[in-house]
Amino acid sequence: MHQALLAILLLLTAAVATVAVMRRFHLPSMLGYLAIGMALGPHGFALLAESAAVESFAEFGVVFLMFSIGLEFSLKRLQAMRSLVFGFGPAQMALTALGTGLVTWLGYGQGWRSGVAVGLAVAMSSTAIVARMLSDRFDLHSRSGRQTMGVLLFQDLAVAPCLILLPALATTGEDLWRSLTIAAAQTVAVLALLIWVGQRLMGRIYDAAAAVRSNEVLVLTTLWIVVGLSFLTARSGLSLALGAFVGGMLISETVYRHHVEADIRPFRDILLGLFFVTVGMNLDVGYVLGNAHKLLLAVLLLVGGKALVVLLITRIARTPLTAGLRTAAQLAQAGEFGLVLIELAHRSQLVADDVYQITLSAMLLSMFLAPFLINRAARLSGDLGRGDWAHKATVIHDIAVHSMSLGEHVLLCGYGRTGQRIAEFLAIEKIPFLALDVDPQRIAEAQARGINVVFGNADRREVMQAAGLARARAVVITYPDTHSAERALRIVRQTRPEIPVVIRTADDKDTARLKAAGATEVIPEVLEGSLLIAAETLVQAGIPMSQAIQHVRAARAERYASLRDFYQPDEGRPRKPS
Repeated sequence: MHQALLAILLLLTAAVATVAVMRRFHLPSMLGYLAIGMALGPHGFALLAESAAVESFAEFGVVFLMFSIGLEFSLKRLQAMRSLVFGFGPAQMALTALGTGLVTWLGYGQGWRSGVAVGLAVAMSSTAIVARMLSDRFDLHSRSGRQTMGVLLFQDLAVAPCLILLPALATTGEDLWRSLTIAAAQTVAVLALLIWVGQRLMGRIYDAAAAVRSNEVLVLTTLWIVVGLSFLTARSGLSLALGAFVGGMLISETVYRHHVEADIRPFRDILLGLFFVTVGMNLDVGYVLGNAHKLLLAVLLLVGGKALVVLLITRIARTPLTAGLRTAAQLAQAGEFGLVLIELAHRSQLVADDVYQITLSAMLLSMFLAPFLINRAARLSGDLGRGDWAHKATVIHDIAVHSMSLGEHVLLCGYGRTGQRIAEFLAIEKIPFLALDVDPQRIAEAQARGINVVFGNADRREVMQAAGLARARAVVITYPDTHSAERALRIVRQTRPEIPVVIRTADDKDTARLKAAGATEVIPEVLEGSLLIAAETLVQAGIPMSQAIQHVRAARAERYASLRDFYQPDEGRPRKPS
């Protein structure tokens, strides 16, 4: 018992320290968990031992990951991108898996089943890395961005069949086709039954849970659904993760989708982190370093092969070379699901230890290299990753059309809840404004109500110029991400050093940096919220309203330089309480 507690304490200590470092340098937490497994596992300091309990918890990490993917599944999105999803997607996966399988089979002397397993694992790309980079680089809606997201969406859908196929491939030769046929029949029957029943019951189950008005009941209901559906699919001879995917897909069609996603994220992240720890424990660093030449060749084949396959497909589809290069670089790395599949193949004894070690190491290295490759391909395409020239010209033209008749207007960078409230106040005072946002659904809803909102990212100089920055009277930046807000601020200051810029931030920790970068005023939401709560507390405690307001005004006078004259006490105004 004490030994188990010591192992858990070591794991938690390493996790806290390593994940904090990863966050500090803006790296994926997954890399930290992998490093923990490598350092503390049997091939490192041997402080953690593999056990059935650890593997069970790690498997539930995959279950919750598949559940979250089911939550993001959207039939409308799938229909809108069907040509890309079911055109580029299958072509990329099939050609990559086929090429990798042949190399594994013929080049490394492995069986064809091992080739299929390795091929399917390598065919996956990293949704987490690529989607974030595309969003940050204003590239999600360019031609290359749409092609990449279509392929990634198909890969997400293909994980479930792969989880069924790999265990079936592990059976003996005589039983292979029988196993595949039985697995396919079971899958169709079980999924059809679960979806048919689930569509009729899922909404009612959550309506009943919500009626209790307890967040605890909603969380427990979600856990019950995840574990229950996983149990049903496992009892039917299928994987746990498949049931979780179906559960997420069913919940995504209800109004509780976003609430459930927020509730399940801590369980998913922690358990998935444990899965990556177990992956790191299996990586034999000594063997990999002793076979560095094989690893280098494997990385070149993986990255180069995937890039060539994607580039070939884009050229056949008559995609411009610049967009094709970017799409190829964006899909040239391995992905999280690839790690799940190669681990499953290894446990099913489809892949030998030496092939597993080299393949796993090559996949991890390709994920490290992904950001550099994407940036390099963007430079080679002559576009710096900001989208196709035609796409960018369309976006800029649209912004210019919306701002053409404006002068002395306010530029709202971000049209979330804060931006919407500011827009309401500006409309009441009849002050013209133009709001920039990158959420297509939010923009469509606002434009339908006649609000001047347009697609655009404020950290692009050409976007701000098209939005009429030269004619604007003020800029408001409401981005929740401080780094994006700072980039937008620097663009504004390079063009208009004198224009007032107000920035919203979550708390006080970034205020000094934003002020140093040129912000006229920085408004921390946590400060304003605390002032209102403090004032209300004083009133409820029996303090007169005027005296409570005195405290609020004094605190604001100390905090906001631009409002100090208004809040400072003088004759006829409340004085700062002593």
